Amino acid sequence: MVKVEIVDEKEHHSPYASDSDARTASTDSLSSVESDLSADESFFDRVSALVDIVPPTTRHKISNRVASTASFVQKTGKIVGNLVWIVTTSALLVGLPMALILEDEAKLVAQEQEMQEQQAGAQQMMSPNAMYPSPSGSQSKPLVPPGF
Repeated sequence: MVKVEIVDEKEHHSPYASDSDARTASTDSLSSVESDLSADESFFDRVSALVDIVPPTTRHKISNRVASTASFVQKTGKIVGNLVWIVTTSALLVGLPMALILEDEAKLVAQEQEMQEQQAGAQQMMSPNAMYPSPSGSQSKPLVPPGF
């Protein structure tokens, strides 16, 4: 049970008194207000004390929205995780062997090309006119250095 009592403000010298002398005579400072606060009060304690300020219907709406948002994020994260799993395992099971086969094929093609170039070089070395190719459009003349 609450007992209501009317207090005369002029008797208690409240800073909220209606006369101008009481308002200007207030000696409360910021440091005295801060000293009233508990030194070991944490931030969580202060936030939890704000619960009484927010009406229960508003708290319920906020709680429902936070819960639905958390549920949505959780479901979306699970779907994205499953998709990433599917893509990575598919890449490992299909893409990696294919890349290795293509690399081996490229090596074989390079080796065949190198062998063909070696054979072409060997054939040029074996031909009799390989050392002295004939000039195009003229008859073959012996190569004589100028001045002889």
